[in-house]
Amino acid sequence: MNAQDIRRTFLDFFARKGHKVLPSSPLLPKDDPTLLFTNAGMNQFKDIFLGRESRSYKRAATVQKCMRVSGKHNDLEQVGRTRKHHTFFEMLGNFSFGDYFKREAIAFAWELMISVFEFDAARLYVTVYEEDDEAFALWNREAGVPADRIFRLGKKDNFWAMGETGPCGPCSEIHYDQHPDLEAGTPLELIERGSDRMVELWNLVFMQFFQDEKGVLHPLPSPSIDTGMGLERMAAALQNRASNFDTDLFRPLIGEICGLASREYPADDEGDVAVRVIADHIRSIAFMIGDGIMPANDGRGYVLRRLVRRAFRKGNMIGLEKPFVYKLVGIVGDIMKDAYPELLASQNFISKICHAEEERFAQTLASGLRYFHQFAEEARARGGTGLSGEAAFKLYDTFGFPLDLSLELAQEERLGIDEEGFRAELQKQKERARRSWKGDAQTRERKVYEELGASGLRFAGVECERVDEARLVALIKDGARAGELRAGESGEAVLDLTPFYAEAGGQVGDTGLLKNAQASASVETAYYPIPDVRSHKIKVLSGVLREGDVVSAAIDAAQRKAVRGNHTATHLLHAALRQALGDHVKQAGSLVSPCRLRFDFTHFQALGAAEIAKVERLVNEKIRENLPVSIKETTLEEGVREGAMAIFEEKYGEKVRMVSIGDYSRELCGGAHAPSSGEIGLFKIVEETSVAAGLRRIEAVTGEAALAYVQETEALFDDVLRALAASRRDAPTQVEKLKDQVREKDHEIKSLRQKMLRGSADRSEEDIRTVKGVKVLVQKREGLVPSEARGLADALKRKIGSGVVILGSIGEDKAFLVVGVTQDLTGRISAAEIIKRLAPIVGGGGGGRPDFAQAGGPKTEALDEALAAGPGLIETLAG
Repeated sequence: MNAQDIRRTFLDFFARKGHKVLPSSPLLPKDDPTLLFTNAGMNQFKDIFLGRESRSYKRAATVQKCMRVSGKHNDLEQVGRTRKHHTFFEMLGNFSFGDYFKREAIAFAWELMISVFEFDAARLYVTVYEEDDEAFALWNREAGVPADRIFRLGKKDNFWAMGETGPCGPCSEIHYDQHPDLEAGTPLELIERGSDRMVELWNLVFMQFFQDEKGVLHPLPSPSIDTGMGLERMAAALQNRASNFDTDLFRPLIGEICGLASREYPADDEGDVAVRVIADHIRSIAFMIGDGIMPANDGRGYVLRRLVRRAFRKGNMIGLEKPFVYKLVGIVGDIMKDAYPELLASQNFISKICHAEEERFAQTLASGLRYFHQFAEEARARGGTGLSGEAAFKLYDTFGFPLDLSLELAQEERLGIDEEGFRAELQKQKERARRSWKGDAQTRERKVYEELGASGLRFAGVECERVDEARLVALIKDGARAGELRAGESGEAVLDLTPFYAEAGGQVGDTGLLKNAQASASVETAYYPIPDVRSHKIKVLSGVLREGDVVSAAIDAAQRKAVRGNHTATHLLHAALRQALGDHVKQAGSLVSPCRLRFDFTHFQALGAAEIAKVERLVNEKIRENLPVSIKETTLEEGVREGAMAIFEEKYGEKVRMVSIGDYSRELCGGAHAPSSGEIGLFKIVEETSVAAGLRRIEAVTGEAALAYVQETEALFDDVLRALAASRRDAPTQVEKLKDQVREKDHEIKSLRQKMLRGSADRSEEDIRTVKGVKVLVQKREGLVPSEARGLADALKRKIGSGVVILGSIGEDKAFLVVGVTQDLTGRISAAEIIKRLAPIVGGGGGGRPDFAQAGGPKTEALDEALAAGPGLIETLAG
């Protein structure tokens, strides 16, 4: 069976058992600040297991894209060194939400393994939680697994929990004796030590308890099932391969890598590990970029950047010096095309992002080597025997140097590295990242909203802008029920009926007013503290609002109209960008406010003026056509089948709203929209910028705001024309004339400064001193630019005939040093060596040739100290 056969067989089997087959969710978990990446099949069902969400189905089956590169589920360091660990993998899972439990889960698993996949039952072993007599009996008596092939293990191995509190329960694993000749030992011993011979294929989790804050387990009223089967391991087992890397999921990649590196595989050397790491990492890289993650210096983007750099470095180890990882994207797309056709559609974009990141790292690597040599010199100057942990970590964090690379370079220099210090710095960074990640997420007191529940809360904002009778179901202040809010107090209100759109999908929440005979309150925004519950952030203007009061609720209709126009324009912009630039364009974030719209999208380069003009023309063309905007409620599957764009950053429920603008745009969206495109009036792009590598941002205005922007621009241009005393037609020519005049004046100024510097060089003889028979001239000059400093150093060298010139200057909050050595002395004294010793004093680095070198640093206050150190340093070097 190839990998696609396994996927199809698994899903077809569970479809026949009454399961709803659902697509994989993206690698970016939506609304879950506890996860950096989707790392299990159950992630997309978490709110169902927690009772926050309900679906029409009770059984589901998926093949889920997963990443394990962070937190407790981090397989990065084991990748390539074992047969079965990966950063990216696919998890096949079947789920029951309060429907069937242990008996059916075990029966389904055994039937699929024995009757469908046709495993040899004699090579299968089962583990159960040590206290789970029920599971043991079901495996033994109903599935027919001999008791001597069922092992009881402790909580560490066979008990699963979602978190410190929440659903949890015992689990049961199916292990396969894949390589009977690989390693000696009893099956239990092999399982306990994680032997490559005994491979865990499937884990069945029986969620039957709820663990409270004190760690006490309470039986769940509706126990559930969550299972996970690794596709890569199943492929190795069913294809009778010794390693996951020998399956059809990896062999084409390994063949291409070895072809590029002109090497054999396996060669039984460290290069084999490098090949496997590259093959693993390119899968992660392709799917991460395909799901909208871009290289960055923190969060998910940093993980992507690290994987690209790691793959590139492993390529260096097998002789691949130039960027090559990007060439493998097409192979991944071809391997995965049956299960993930969208990867093929984004292939060129993914390749370009990967290529750009590789080229950036190649340059960074060269810079890092310079810093390594500087750190090595500093260590020697201090009389040390190695690099500090802080220096090694800077090489790792700033330049992507893995510790083993720094150790290798240090060994060549006969130096060591403070590995403990490095690990301490690494741990500090992890703690900072963990704090940052938690801080980025909006942490709210969910309990108060969960107690309210969504039942009985209705939204009327699609049909109307005002509700005359809405009951205050709850008033909340500082995360707790308040009972009442008085004039001047701020808090939140939950209504049983509301016309207010909540902030979602980039659209800002409605503003407006709550009012009755006793009180009034302004609504600053509305949002979702938990799914399906709208909360209104309010400030009481007069009187007292109490829970249970009936109020009128009215939105700011003018703001809503502006917002809905911008939202519909955002959809038109998305469609126009895809038409103008290509199908690789995907929405990566947005902001829809009354005054402007912001749209982030995937693209590999800045838009040119002609491209911006084309996008504007397309959007305004559709506005003038006054296309009808229709909204239809449907299922996610049906919407996608009808061609609707699903935004990767959004989490969709079972029912979705499909917004169509004529036949031009079709997206899944829950926000407010204009009834027709003509209501937008006018669309104007005001700025196009970079957000990150491969991620662009457009800011635009519509309607009255667009007209105001155009009029303001026209007025500004008229002011420029008056200042130039030119017509519109003559303005460009007049500007060019002015630029020519400025260049001419700049040239005159530079010539005058050079004459002044040459004159000052003629007056420098009194500053010359002799050190060990060598003339030394040290000067500090104010306001020199680097090119002037270099020119003056050359003039002074000619003036003294034989000797050393050291110049220092301060410009743009930076100290600048130049050292010149006449040719007759370069055998004894090197300018590069002098600059290497002086640069750290001003907090910087530099380099150069034996006759000329330069450096810069931020410590302007230390420039005098650096210049004063020059003569003594020359005395040491001159011997």
